[in-house]
Amino acid sequence: MMDQDDSAGADPQQTIRDLEQQAAKDKEALDKLLVAYQAQEADIAEMKAQVETLNRELIDKETEKEGINNLLNNLRRQKDEMEVELAKANTKIPFLESKLDKTEEMLEREKARLGQVLTVAEEIDESNQAAQSELAARDDWYVQHMQLFEDLSDAIQTRHDMIDRAISTAKEIQSKQESFQEQKQAVIEEIKEMSTEEGPTEEDDPETENE
Repeated sequence: MMDQDDSAGADPQQTIRDLEQQAAKDKEALDKLLVAYQAQEADIAEMKAQVETLNRELIDKETEKEGINNLLNNLRRQKDEMEVELAKANTKIPFLESKLDKTEEMLEREKARLGQVLTVAEEIDESNQAAQSELAARDDWYVQHMQLFEDLSDAIQTRHDMIDRAISTAKEIQSKQESFQEQKQAVIEEIKEMSTEEGPTEEDDPETENE
């Protein structure tokens, strides 16, 4: 009864002021909570932005990593292909060296044969030059003795001698020419035979490469 009397007897204005003060305190506390909440939202937004940035960087790194892996795979494949090509080349080297030796041997034989042919050609050229000299001497003699017949017997004898030498020289030239033709034909036949012998060796090249 006494409490009810005290409440009933309390000042309403004081109660209102107490409530207003409590409301002000509550508002201040709510304002502080709102500020803290907004600060937390800003932090969360910044963290989300950082996470998105990190995710993009992570995707870029993964893409870069994939590109590097592809490059490494291509390099490994190229390396393997080069090793295979090198192995094939190493297997062909002995065959090529043997073929080179045979070619050099054939070339040496052909050089010797050609030297012989050139020697014969030079001899024929010298004989031609000698024959031309004989013919020129004979022509000079005709010019010099055309109107001189004082010693007709000696002139006729000399003429016969020069003709005989010219005939002998012509026969010698003909003989050397025939010899030259025979040697040339022999060289041609030998080259044909060597080409026939080399044919099967070249056909065996693919089998050598397969081995």
